[in-house]
This record gives sequence, C-alpha cells and structure tokens, in this order.
Amino acid sequence: MTTAPTFKKEERIVSNLLIETLFEKGNSQSLSAYPLRAVYLRTEHREGCAPVQLLISVPKKKFKHAVDRNRVKRQIREAYRKNKALLEGKVDEGQMLLIAIIWLSERHFATNEVEKRVVSLLKQMVK
Repeated sequence: MTTAPTFKKEERIVSNLLIETLFEKGNSQSLSAYPLRAVYLRTEHREGCAPVQLLISVPKKKFKHAVDRNRVKRQIREAYRKNKALLEGKVDEGQMLLIAIIWLSERHFATNEVEKRVVSLLKQMVK
C-alpha cells in the first residue's frame, strides 16, 4: 500500500536567511501562470533541510480578510502536495530548490483551476 503524499514542516521555507537568499540575490528565476507567480532558485543544500522547500504568499493587498487568504493558501498547498512528485529526482545531489508561490489576483479561483496552474509551474521549473 502506498502512502499519500504529505507536506511536512521541513518542506516549508521558514528561515529568514533562505527567504532573503531567494529574493535578494538577483539570480532567482520567475515564472508566471496567472493567478500564480513562482520565484525559484537552485542553491547548495543545507544540513537538515528538505531538497525542495516552498513558501506560499497571498498578499493582504489582494484579500483583506484572513479567511480568504487562508483559503487560497490551502488550495495552493493542496495542489503542491498532490503534484510535488513532478520535482522528485529533478534536484541534483548537494543542491536544493527554493520555491516561492505568490498569488497575483484579487479574486478566487476554483481549486481544480489552481491545481492546473501549480502543475504548469512545476513542469516549467523542471525543464
């Protein structure tokens, strides 16, 4: 019996140092699949970190109410969890992939639509 894919704490970007590395260096790449934008960076692997780490951002400017931001984050997290296998084996040994997914729209999208866009971004990253 196979286990369902999970999204553990180790797979989330929680370190401010990693967030700064992702956004400030200038050598990260960006992809867009409206309403999502992905900023990603391949960097050297750090001890105790998962090979792929994810950050999800839904700006308060787009959704004023926390319940709306949380819904969108939940949709993105679920879509990533179901499809993160697309990235397995695509990250070189001694490397790690940092990904930030940022919401761009001011309206909600259906969950299956969000999932299509996340899959699109993941496929573009591994090319």
